[in-house]
Amino acid sequence: MDETVKLYLDMAEESMTNSIHFLDEALAHIRAGKANVRILDGVRVDYYGAMSPLSSVATVTTPDAKTILIQPWEKSMLSVIEKAILDSSVGITPANNGESIRLCMPPVTEERRRALVKNANQAGEEAKIGVRTARRDAIDSLKKELKNGMPEDLEKDGENEVQKLHDRFISKIEAMLVEKEKEIMTV
Repeated sequence: MDETVKLYLDMAEESMTNSIHFLDEALAHIRAGKANVRILDGVRVDYYGAMSPLSSVATVTTPDAKTILIQPWEKSMLSVIEKAILDSSVGITPANNGESIRLCMPPVTEERRRALVKNANQAGEEAKIGVRTARRDAIDSLKKELKNGMPEDLEKDGENEVQKLHDRFISKIEAMLVEKEKEIMTV
């Protein structure tokens, strides 16, 4: 394989991988009624004047499928963490017992589950658009190289490789969406 073709393939693969990472992040923040510590990734707390991620001031665990347990390393942080969770978009009221904070996951209605699946599919579509854009950019670059003297068969082989890469990533996205839908719809 030609170095130029390999360069464009590598760039396309990196871009497609970024789309997968984006989707993984987006799906992790979709709450499906099961406790998942990643829904707290966006929560920042005021730790001695610096806004820090929750995970850097407390231990965050899931003792069971419906509960997230937050144990601050310093007791003085309990009220600060509680306020940060209330102010965030998590949408769960924390229960502070003086030692730790519990978040009990509310049951999800059928209507809400369908809305969550729709959100997951939207995120999936955005990831697919990212993959398709990477494919288009790589193919456009290969066509420019063709005009600059690259042999036609080399350019066609490069296009085929880009298409195979695209198909592999789209399949991966589809699998992630099927898995997330199954997780959301499981009562």
